[in-house]
Amino acid sequence: MNEKSAETVVFIAATGNRHKVAEIAAFMRFFGIEILSKDEAGVADFEIAETGATFEENAYIKADAVLACAGKPVIADDSGLMVDALKGAPGVHSARFSESGTDEDNNAKLLALLKDVPEGKRTAKFVSVITILYPDGTAIVARGECAGRILREPKGANGFGYDPLFVPLAHDRESRTFAELSMEEKNAISHRAKALAALREKLIEAGYHGKK
Repeated sequence: MNEKSAETVVFIAATGNRHKVAEIAAFMRFFGIEILSKDEAGVADFEIAETGATFEENAYIKADAVLACAGKPVIADDSGLMVDALKGAPGVHSARFSESGTDEDNNAKLLALLKDVPEGKRTAKFVSVITILYPDGTAIVARGECAGRILREPKGANGFGYDPLFVPLAHDRESRTFAELSMEEKNAISHRAKALAALREKLIEAGYHGKK
């Protein structure tokens, strides 16, 4: 790819999750790339069947589905929690782990399954895979992981999903969950932050050089 004109580049975010859109948009501003939600881009809301067996497959499926409607470059994220004691579950089913799929019910189900798991065995990791898909079929894929452990009860009011149960091992104050960190603190160490850092290197290789 040739060097891009940052002022004219618009990507569509293939997610309805406003938290993810905000995190991705904040990062992409470095490159002068504007991120539009599906609503802002005029893409009708529709259900995307996430049938992939991996985060990589599902990120591509989401990007491809939105690209077919928008005709502009799409950035898609697929992420989730992998718990060692549950053999990697909920994994790609993280958002739909419980019957209702709400954060509260997903967390309640996770805690119930881990009820008898001792402290030393409650290890887990968050995984994020971010895919940029261009109309010509070119794809850029980046992956990030954040190791941690699962508490026995939720703590904190920030974040979303499993954040109130997850304590990141990378943080210097290991007792705080993702939901107790500020957005700036979380964005410095999270799985999505690491995926975005890897994506940054790939974007630079692709010709994006950021704001002067």
